[in-house]
Amino acid sequence: MTVCELGHAVSGPSGAPPVLLGGSLGTTLAMWDPQVNVLAGRWNVIAFDHRGHGASAVPEGPYTIDQLGGDVLALLDRLEVPRVSYCGLSLGGMVGMWLAINTPERIDRLVLICTSAYLPPAAGWRERAATVRAAGSAEAIADAVLERWFTAPYAREHPGVVAHHRRMVAACPAEGYASCCEAIGQLDLRPGLSGITATTLVIAGEQDPATPPVHARTIASAVPGSRLELLDPAAHLSSVERAPAVSALIVDHLTG
Repeated sequence: MTVCELGHAVSGPSGAPPVLLGGSLGTTLAMWDPQVNVLAGRWNVIAFDHRGHGASAVPEGPYTIDQLGGDVLALLDRLEVPRVSYCGLSLGGMVGMWLAINTPERIDRLVLICTSAYLPPAAGWRERAATVRAAGSAEAIADAVLERWFTAPYAREHPGVVAHHRRMVAACPAEGYASCCEAIGQLDLRPGLSGITATTLVIAGEQDPATPPVHARTIASAVPGSRLELLDPAAHLSSVERAPAVSALIVDHLTG
């Protein structure tokens, strides 16, 4: 399997316990700024861009979850990090589950935010990928995506935050965005959830239309000993909309 060199940023003390942050489809590692500001005082924080996103290379797709997970393992190997706690939102959470299922020795504690182990219909993801490729830009779907990322009251009160994340999506390379859509479309991690040994926290947003709470409940009911937290109000990008609450939950889980 050919791996892709991932863009990443490292913050915090070099000798501190490492925490890896994987973001949502269409974002860059900058989506984690609220959490990095909190975590970097006590942990060595590594935020990364998925292949086809941000500062990472953009190989021709389609991609698979195996490739996305393999990229992360290669990053950890380059950084000489044998074991890490992992926090992922949406696509980042899917990668986190893949890592915990396939390389349990590499994952200590796991935080899964607004994500899913299985997100059909595959046809919908293929159609979104086709739309982006035809337009030559993720700008074509940016408005529709942002409507699902934040609750309406939050969006009205924080137009600058919404605009910032819209620019992030619109700037995502078309091939990278579309190919990650195709990876999500063929994803089904449900058979491996019961084998996850990492201590796991699952966080859901009550108003999340992209990965509604039922997806979090499916994960939490299958992963042994996991804990489920429901944020209300919160839509899909809860790490931004409910940044203090999400950061506090992460800190509590990593220190518990």
